[in-house]
Amino acid sequence: MAAAGDGPWLDDAAGRLVRPFTVSNGRTEPTVALDLMSQVMATGARPLGYLGPEHAQALDLCRAPVPVAEVAAHLKLPAAVTKVLLSDLVDCGALTTKPPEFHRNPTDRALLEAVLDGLRRQL
Repeated sequence: MAAAGDGPWLDDAAGRLVRPFTVSNGRTEPTVALDLMSQVMATGARPLGYLGPEHAQALDLCRAPVPVAEVAAHLKLPAAVTKVLLSDLVDCGALTTKPPEFHRNPTDRALLEAVLDGLRRQL
């Protein structure tokens, strides 16, 4: 039986019913360069053709700008698989991406404080 909110691909007793790299059809390299902190956001365009349920879940998570790492955590998928899924959505025009703000200023105090606050909330 699937756990609440986890969808049909997770089972309480067995765990993930579909291996992560099956979700990406065995692909390990995204077509778009994505950093774990890259921001992705839905464009409002509907993807043409069939995309799997994980694509739909990812697209739903990206209604507002969200980092790649957060999408991976919500999908309960490895970052490499998530990057492939997100790059599929970027390729079909359903998502847009931008590099993280700290690439311009890697010692941005506000960013470091936000990361520290997030870590404190998790612990």
